[in-house]
Amino acid sequence: MDLFQKCYDFTLVKETVEAGVYPYFHALQSGQDTVVTMEGHRTIMIGSNNYLGLTSDPRVIDAALEATKKYGTGCSGSRFLNGTLDLHLELEKQLAEFLHKEDCLTLSTGFQTNLGIISAIAGRNDYIICDKENHASIYDACRLSFATMVRYKHNDMEDLEKVLSEVPDTKGKLIVTDGVFSMGGEICNLPKIVELAKKYGARVMVDDAHALGVLGECGRGTAEHFGLEDEVDIIMGTFSKSLASLGGYMAASADVISFVKHTSRPFIFSASIPPANCASALCALNILKNEPERVRNLNAIADYMRELLRKNNIPLRESNTPIIPIMTYEDYRTFLICKELLNEGVYVNPVISPAVPQGQSMIRTSYTATHKREHMEEAAEKFVKVFSRV
Repeated sequence: MDLFQKCYDFTLVKETVEAGVYPYFHALQSGQDTVVTMEGHRTIMIGSNNYLGLTSDPRVIDAALEATKKYGTGCSGSRFLNGTLDLHLELEKQLAEFLHKEDCLTLSTGFQTNLGIISAIAGRNDYIICDKENHASIYDACRLSFATMVRYKHNDMEDLEKVLSEVPDTKGKLIVTDGVFSMGGEICNLPKIVELAKKYGARVMVDDAHALGVLGECGRGTAEHFGLEDEVDIIMGTFSKSLASLGGYMAASADVISFVKHTSRPFIFSASIPPANCASALCALNILKNEPERVRNLNAIADYMRELLRKNNIPLRESNTPIIPIMTYEDYRTFLICKELLNEGVYVNPVISPAVPQGQSMIRTSYTATHKREHMEEAAEKFVKVFSRV
């Protein structure tokens, strides 16, 4: 059998292109912002993870430019060998202090960060207990670790306890959960997870990719939101969302960081974060620390949009974060609505099976601290127009 037969049989892309509803790889001709130019047209952006609105902040841009002038465009090696800059160390120091952890380690992408942490921490004799709606990078990390991965029903604490009760006491146990689930926008039940972890002798890791800059009075994420910063063993996050850059981090005890730093293959055998990315993340972190009102603005604008959509009977999946899923149910209908919205000047993200169960397709919308109410009113008007037509 030809190895490429699966490629020839993969016809969905051709079919959606021919139908005129292909929803991916739309090109921007402007920077990532609340309003962008996409394929030549003014477009309200409610499909990015630019939660704090810092990707276009002049201070962040200047920091990236200055770092490039000083250090060059890349590090030409891994952190383990020649690729560590004083910038990396400063970013790790400030992140550890901000997140109230002993130490921090930065990695080159958010996806790689989950691979690097989990594959190092969990081995063949360990168990990883994983929420069913965790990010894809967590699932791939579980495979890479060779640990036994067991899933529990999404945010179902009874099922989590059932799973934990069946893991042998002689095995190491790591509960891994998204803090804010990236598709549905729900917040994990961290208080109960911590309680069960203590009861069954497990460690807790929270993926805060969509929670840093989003949850907590100071934007420190899920643990701050619940007042449990001392109870979470590993906090993972990314720079590609609130911190307006590229890369990821883990914050934990010094011993855990040292172990991962010296045993994680994805960390050791990857080039380090380029200077511009490191400097822009550091600048964005300092803006977050000095301007916590951005977190309040972000949640206020999302609440305003949620209110507008409800008022106009747009079918929502409930969430209380700046991720607002809108139900479209069927895959083709989802593509069509996304196309019609883009034609009207609003960009959103389609979420179809198998990312969600058949019949539960949706549009994922997400918001930015620098959005204006008039942006939301205009976008809501377009939703009403398109939903009445499709």
